[in-house]
Amino acid sequence: MAPACALPSSKTVCVMDASGRLGNALVESLLQRGYTVHAALCNHDDVEASKEGVLGEENKMLKVFRADPFDYHSIVDALRGCSGLFYSFETPKDQPIYDDCMVEMEVRTAHNVLEACAQTETMERVVFTSSVTAVVWKEGRKSMDDLDERDWSEPNFCRKLKLWHALAKTLAEKTAWALAMDRGVDMVSINSGLLTGREIPVTTPYLKGAPEMYEDGVLVTVDIKFLVDAHIYVFESPSAYGRYLCFNHAVCRPEDVVKFSQMLSAYAACPPPSEGLRVRQQKIKGKKLNKAMLEYAEGFSVRAVIRLAWSPIESSELVLANTSLLKLNSLYLLLSTEGRQVPRDDELQGMTSSPRDDELQGMTSSPRDDELRGTNEQRASRENEIR
Repeated sequence: MAPACALPSSKTVCVMDASGRLGNALVESLLQRGYTVHAALCNHDDVEASKEGVLGEENKMLKVFRADPFDYHSIVDALRGCSGLFYSFETPKDQPIYDDCMVEMEVRTAHNVLEACAQTETMERVVFTSSVTAVVWKEGRKSMDDLDERDWSEPNFCRKLKLWHALAKTLAEKTAWALAMDRGVDMVSINSGLLTGREIPVTTPYLKGAPEMYEDGVLVTVDIKFLVDAHIYVFESPSAYGRYLCFNHAVCRPEDVVKFSQMLSAYAACPPPSEGLRVRQQKIKGKKLNKAMLEYAEGFSVRAVIRLAWSPIESSELVLANTSLLKLNSLYLLLSTEGRQVPRDDELQGMTSSPRDDELQGMTSSPRDDELRGTNEQRASRENEIR
């Protein structure tokens, strides 16, 4: 997981939409790490309700903004002075049905947000929250090898099955990548599994096609802490690039299905697994994120020890540094218990994405991960030359 900072950060970042569960958790975690946070609320009906949580506390490091995702200027106001943006789309409360209209809304919002980031001179990196559903839905997927960050859901296939959530996440992420590449915005995306930890409404758009995802071995979930840690890691790590599949549990066994069903609202008694509900082979891999977070945690611990050895410290700072070292053992246990192996470096090389999608009409194709790595390294080199 992302290690705790030994010394507070002096950066200002924006979280949009901060009215959602992920956004609220990000705000809380970033404040604890010493960031100044601009919390942009896009669902204005949640403004009063949010005052009961972290957004309602008196904190000079927190500024709350009302942002309209269709109003470019309100987005620019929230981003002013920020070096980073954590962006996630939250379905408006007045849109109970996730249909093709929501697809257009999500794509337009992604376009406005990335355009505003391009016009924010202080912006260093954008963390764009996407979904596993932007990866797994494609023709012939049953006969394919394991899916990873190189894969994209196929828009026409999503339309055919009316998988509006998958279509929206795919086109919105592609739009964001196209603008980021065109405008020179440093962006990293987190393709999240289904967020768990609370009762999940059976109407959750992600669940459309859940039985098929289970059959294909790609039904995955993530808890809020792991998801928040992943977002902070890809923002803070200079070497983070491209897309990252983010999940820490795969629903592949009959008993997993029973537990998963019990998380759903309006849950009825679930019968014991039948013989027809057999174990499925996991066909999606999150090696890239697991390896990167582990290496970053190791590197941070070494840097923290060196820094503490040569600098006057307070006792509280030493405790935080020691805590980050101890967290490494927990992360090793997490990886081993989930049955994932740390990949070799050569397994992460040469990643490619899908060909250009004609539906993006004039936008550049989704970038390859190695192209993004080169872009980030070139930008860092130019910054060093300026210094």
